[in-house]
Amino acid sequence: MKPALTGEAFARLLDRLDPARIQAGERYEELRRTLVRFFEWRGAPFPDEHADDTLDRVARRLAEGIDVHNVRGYCYEVARLVHLETLKGPRSRQTPLESTDPISTPDGRAEGARKEAWMRCLDECLNGLPRENRDLIVAYYRDDGRKRINTRKALAERLELRLEALANRAQRLRDKLERCVTTCLHGKSAT
Repeated sequence: MKPALTGEAFARLLDRLDPARIQAGERYEELRRTLVRFFEWRGAPFPDEHADDTLDRVARRLAEGIDVHNVRGYCYEVARLVHLETLKGPRSRQTPLESTDPISTPDGRAEGARKEAWMRCLDECLNGLPRENRDLIVAYYRDDGRKRINTRKALAERLELRLEALANRAQRLRDKLERCVTTCLHGKSAT
């Protein structure tokens, strides 16, 4: 069982997001929505729970006195680790209710068509990005494991960015692609 989040830990997280309480609350909600999308895009079950877990962990670490210069970047790294944990846990074999299709055909044609439409939209959206952004996002998500880490370090060095800044840039591009793909899919489904 996870330790309960204290009011002090939550207040410390809000203070790091913005000194003004109202703006801190807005930034918290914005960050939470971004983390939910982070988990959704990776196909994690129960993305809301994982986003909350990530924010709770970050808040507890801040309350312990860890020095974090970029709270958003740190949240993304914690989210990445939470996601890796979900891949190993028993809940990873459960299918989220939203992903089930009650009227799909037994041979899976509906699922195949949906994936094909998604890939077509992703290709269109990637091709709509400026070349440097397209190259960045493809390189950022290309590899797995240790190779991915090394690729990202090399990419950050080449672009003369800190890893956190690279992660933020990649997340913004990913968010833009997500909106584009969603718009494309809705446009295709409406026809």
